Amino acid sequence: MIRLLTFTIVIATSLLLCACGGSKTSNVSPTPSIIEPDWVAGQFSNASTYKDLCSTPRTTPDSNGDTFLDAQGTSMHEKMWLRSWTNDTYLWYSEVEDNDPSLYSVVDYFKQLKTNESTSSASLKDNFHFSQSTEDYNKRTQSGVTSGYGISWESISSKSPRRIIVRYTEPNSPAAIAGVKRGHEILTIDGIDFINSTVEAEVDIINAALYPSETGQSFNFVFSDEADNQVLDAQLTSANIELQPVQNVKVIETAVGRMGYMQFNSFIRIGQQGLIDGFQQFIDNNVTELVIDLRYNGGGLLAMASQLAYMIAGPSQTNNQTFETLRFNDKHPRFDPITGQSIEPTPFHTREINWTSNQFINNTLPSLDLTRVFILATDNTCSASEAVINGLRGIDVEVVLIGDTTCGKPFGFYAQDNCSTTYFTIQFQGVNAKGFGEYSDGFKPVSSPIFDDQLSGCTIIDDFSQPLGDENEALFAAAMRYAETGTCPIQNNSANNRALIKNQKGIAINTPNQFLESNKILTPISEPSAL
Repeated sequence: MIRLLTFTIVIATSLLLCACGGSKTSNVSPTPSIIEPDWVAGQFSNASTYKDLCSTPRTTPDSNGDTFLDAQGTSMHEKMWLRSWTNDTYLWYSEVEDNDPSLYSVVDYFKQLKTNESTSSASLKDNFHFSQSTEDYNKRTQSGVTSGYGISWESISSKSPRRIIVRYTEPNSPAAIAGVKRGHEILTIDGIDFINSTVEAEVDIINAALYPSETGQSFNFVFSDEADNQVLDAQLTSANIELQPVQNVKVIETAVGRMGYMQFNSFIRIGQQGLIDGFQQFIDNNVTELVIDLRYNGGGLLAMASQLAYMIAGPSQTNNQTFETLRFNDKHPRFDPITGQSIEPTPFHTREINWTSNQFINNTLPSLDLTRVFILATDNTCSASEAVINGLRGIDVEVVLIGDTTCGKPFGFYAQDNCSTTYFTIQFQGVNAKGFGEYSDGFKPVSSPIFDDQLSGCTIIDDFSQPLGDENEALFAAAMRYAETGTCPIQNNSANNRALIKNQKGIAINTPNQFLESNKILTPISEPSAL
C-alpha cells in the first residue's frame, strides 16, 4: 500500500468562506451559456443529471489512450454529481451532512461527503474515502505501471525525528539497480537532514523527492542500515515502473513437508499470471504447506481475491460455495446500484480472466486443495487481502495469521471517474458464506480464538533486518515454526531495533466483481489508497 507522507510543518491550505451573507463562491467562473445548478438542502436530483459536466472537459485521449464523455459544465455541476452519487450509493448515506457545496472546492467538498461516526472501538467508521487522478489510476490498474523509483516505503514517523524505511523494491527499478534494499532508512535527501529538518523549504524538497510528480526527476538519497551506519549514497531518478505483484516464489523443505512461499503485493490485473505460475510451481514441487505474504497488500480486484482463494482451497472445497456476497445500503436491498444487476453471491472463480475483454476463458486455474494456509499480515494487509481470509474461513479452510492485526476493511466500492478524477466512496460490505463480515477492527492473531474476528496465529513484529522470503525473516520463520510445532516463537523485540510504532492506521481499498452476463464480469477497479 502506498502511503504519502504529510509532514506537520507543511501548511495546509485553509478553507476560505465568502464573508458576504448568502452569496456563493465557485472554483471557476461559469461559462455564460451554462446555467449553474442550485443547491436545495434535502433535495437530490438523479446523479446522471450532472455526470460528465466538467469545469474543464477532457477533449482528447489521455496518455493511456482513454477517452471520455466530458461536456462543458461548472465546478458546481461536479459537486452536485458527487452529492447525488453519494446520497444514492454511499453505504452510510444517512450519516452524511448535506452542506452547501458552493462553500467548498470540488476536492474539499468530496472529502467531507462521508460519515464521521465511529466503530465500537472508537475508530472512524470510514477510513477509506479518497480520490486520485483518473490517468494515474488507469495507468496503474490497467497496465501495472506507476511513476517513482520502485520503492515501497514504510512510514514510522512523519514528525521530526522522522523515520521512513524501505519495505522492498521492484525488480529492475531505479532503486533496485542502485542497490537500495529492504531495511534501508533515509538519512539525507539532497544533503538535507531528513530526520530532523524543520525548515519549510527543505521539507518541501523532502516531500517532492519521496513522491516525484513526474518521471525524470533526480534526487540524491543517503541511506543507513539497521545499525544506523551509512551504507548507500545514490542518485535516484524517477521513471515509469512496471510493477511485479508476485515476487520471491520459492519452495523449502520443512519437518512437515514441502512449504511454498509467495510474496503478493497487489491484486491488480498483471498479478494473475504471476499467481498462476507460482501455484503451478507449488504443485510441481508437491507443496503441502503454504505461506502467502500479504503484509503490504492493500487490496485490489475482488475477482482476483476469489481466484487466489480457489487456488489455495481447490475444487472439492469450493464447488458451489460462496466466496463473498455484497450488501449495499438500504435503498438497494436486491439490486446492485452500480451495475443494476440483481445481487448474487460471488463464487470461487475457477478460471482465468481475460482482463482486456473482461471475460472468463476456459483455462482452469491450478489449485493445491489445502485445508490450511498461513497468511503473513500487518496493518497494511487490507481489503481484498482480508476478503481472501474471510472467504476461506467461510468454507472452513483454516487460516493461520502471522504478524499483526490486519487493517479492518470489510467494505469496498466501485471506483468512478468524473471530470479527470476517480472517486472512491464506500458502497458495500462483503460477507462470507457464513454471513460474517464484521471485521472493521481487523483480523487478529491470537493463541486461542474466541471471537469471529480472531484467528489462530502469532503476533510478530515486522522484521526489516532480513529480505522478504528469507527463512530467517521473523514472520516467515514464525510460520515455519507454527507449521512444525503448533506454537509461536518468543520474539526478542530488543533484537529488532526497527520495532514499529505506527502513527496512523493503514488505508486500502477494493471493489467488487459482478457478473454482467453468464461469462462476462464488470472490471473491478481499485488500488491501495494514496493519501
